[in-house]
Formats: sequence, C-alpha cells, structure tokens
Amino acid sequence: MTNRTVYHVVPNVNSWEVKQEGAAEAEFLVDNKDNALAHAKELAQQAPLGQVIVHNQDGKIAEEFTYGEDPRSTPG
Repeated sequence: MTNRTVYHVVPNVNSWEVKQEGAAEAEFLVDNKDNALAHAKELAQQAPLGQVIVHNQDGKIAEEFTYGEDPRSTPG
C-alpha cells in the first residue's frame, strides 16, 4: 500500500506556506493563497497518492483535494 503524501496550505503572517505533512520546514512560502494552492496541487499530483488540505486564516480546514487511486475499499 502506498502512503498518502499530504501537503497543507496554511497562513503565515503576511503570506501563505505549503508544508508537507511531517516536514520541519515549509516547501514554499508565497504571497497569496491562490499561488500556494497551485504549488501544493502540482506537488500532490506528482505523488502516486497525493492530497492537499487547505486551511483558513483561523486554521480550520476549508477544502481538500485528493489525487491518485484512493486505497479505500469502501465507497464514499
């Protein structure tokens, strides 16, 4: 089973960052949310099983994008 590669798009002071789950440092630090989301989607699409989790300014999850074959055997 392939592990899912997860990238988080999160606010950072006056910018947005893309950070791989479990990494100590951000992959990218960009000026706006749209640019951060575009970078995160590119990275996630390169993985066999990738996911992007987008957070609002308050830290709550706003949306998610999943790429590749979903390993779950149940529908939904």
